[in-house]
Amino acid sequence: MDIQTENRIRTMLPLLNERQRRLFLASEADAIGYGGISQVSKASGISRVTITQGIKELKSEDVYAMENERSRRGSGGRKKVSEIYPNIYDEIEEIIQPHTRGNPENPLLWTSKSVRKLQATLGEKGINVSFRTISDLLKEMGYALLSNRKDLVLKESHPDRNAQFEYINEQARKFIAEHEPVISIDAKKKENVGNFKNNGAEWQNSKYPIKVLDHDFPLKEKGKAVPYGVYDIAQNKGFVNVGISSDTAEFAANSILKWWEIVGKKTYPDATKILITADCGGSNGYRVRLWKVKLQEIANQLNIAIHVTHFPPGTSKWNKIEHRLFSYISINWRGKPLDELLTVINLIASTTTATGLTVDCISDTQEYKKGIVVSDDELQSVNLKLHDFHGEWNYVISPNM
Repeated sequence: MDIQTENRIRTMLPLLNERQRRLFLASEADAIGYGGISQVSKASGISRVTITQGIKELKSEDVYAMENERSRRGSGGRKKVSEIYPNIYDEIEEIIQPHTRGNPENPLLWTSKSVRKLQATLGEKGINVSFRTISDLLKEMGYALLSNRKDLVLKESHPDRNAQFEYINEQARKFIAEHEPVISIDAKKKENVGNFKNNGAEWQNSKYPIKVLDHDFPLKEKGKAVPYGVYDIAQNKGFVNVGISSDTAEFAANSILKWWEIVGKKTYPDATKILITADCGGSNGYRVRLWKVKLQEIANQLNIAIHVTHFPPGTSKWNKIEHRLFSYISINWRGKPLDELLTVINLIASTTTATGLTVDCISDTQEYKKGIVVSDDELQSVNLKLHDFHGEWNYVISPNM
């Protein structure tokens, strides 16, 4: 084969479809004569069988009549999996459906339903398909990778749940309109202090990944960090008091007092009352006697009435501080070991958002005792006034005169 023919073949092949390539190579091989098929096959990388088939087509009487026909014969190519295994959808459905969990013979009863395990289970039934094909079939059937959803409740929702939400919103609007402080409070999850793995990932040099301990047992000498947050709803400002002791009602009240001394009185110098929105349980729960006693001490010290509204049981995630402060703190320190208490404080204090959130953070080294008992007489000394609507959730503690 001369160099001109070889160059022509290499130039033309990328421009032709399958049928055109076959006929073009066949014409070149026919022009060369004896040994042309082998030479063209070597130069083009196309098999001798394909070139021979092209020569037969060239010599056929209806070659020009086939000009507008498809390159390959109809019904060519690989058959669909559903044609090879007509019952494959039913087989997959039977394996993966939740109702088979109660069947002790279900092969995936105690294993995850990964596509590779589905592949192995189908293989035992004589259906040999790849895990990628199974993934495509599952999508066709309306399945998707889903995580668990926390939608089921152990108890029925309180009948006045929505009414309490509206009541809290109404109270907050009134306070904000009067330029009085409205704060959302809660304790964040305790964190082990030390070189432990922290969930999440961040960009790092792949050659020098951060190494952490291979266990999560607390280090006694490091202790735990107990962040208690105060979120100013109107100002979009956060304050976190990081304790090293226990999450008690006294700790919660002191955190609010520290917020007022450091942030609150500067922001609201003319405040005559404070509205606190809180969860129904925990250290600031509506049934906690010590919580009310400590709020009375704050009201007396500041000479300010403290209004409290609690979210109904089981609705703590609607508290503003959860998704306006704590969630962003978790994002900010993801993938970073909380090796020292100072690290915790710095990471919290550096938390910001595009909407202007800023956070003040301090440490609290005071030891808070658990199990403090409040007597009936101490509780009676609280200047407590219950609201007409669900007084157990909505109340005012005024300064004792």
